[in-house]
Amino acid sequence: MRSPRLALLGLLIPVLLAGCTGSDDAVDPDTAATRLDTAAETLGQAERLDFSIAVDGTLPSGVQGLESAKGFGNRTPAFEGDVTIAAGGTSFSAEVVAVDGQLWAKPGFSPDFFTIDPADYGAPDPATLIGVPGEGVVALLSDVEVEATSQERDGETVLTAISGTVPGERVAALIPSADPDTDVEVVVRLTDDDEVHDLTLTGVFYPGSDEVTYVVTVAASDESPVIEPPTRTGGA
Repeated sequence: MRSPRLALLGLLIPVLLAGCTGSDDAVDPDTAATRLDTAAETLGQAERLDFSIAVDGTLPSGVQGLESAKGFGNRTPAFEGDVTIAAGGTSFSAEVVAVDGQLWAKPGFSPDFFTIDPADYGAPDPATLIGVPGEGVVALLSDVEVEATSQERDGETVLTAISGTVPGERVAALIPSADPDTDVEVVVRLTDDDEVHDLTLTGVFYPGSDEVTYVVTVAASDESPVIEPPTRTGGA
């Protein structure tokens, strides 16, 4: 006779496995595309977006480019946060403020903000990533060519993972050195409320280097933050 302990274990194992792996419960591609449009619309109408992008691992050796950026922005467009750039075999971080088409940075060694051109460092203007309708990460969501879907869990949260490709021109808004003529692999994970949990972008974003994966998070808020140019500034 099977013991009660073994019977209980037999019931628990499938439940535990279901909680830590994805499932094959696919979503119709048209439905997935509609859900992505809904997520993009929510973000596009928000007064504030909390945003982050970070390389998964490290950038290839010798690459000058964006390692990470994290902060918040509004529809002015403007952005305030922190950015880390890889350059010359090392990394440096800085506080940044982007307003009115200008970008100011204050590295840890400086008491003041200085105006910089983000293109000089292989980085985008963070304000345009999240604050300009029809551009940046919001536009990217609506341009995903859906190829497959699955159900996943992140702890207690059930997510729909939508895999496909996105035009390189959309990705170049986030990673300026990306080839605008080459599609990029993307996985967007949505909650049941069609909110973006995260998305990953994988491609050759830096000429002559290996593939790189970036992880992006973006969330809408009803707050309307005021972001102004820093008061103590210097020239580039």
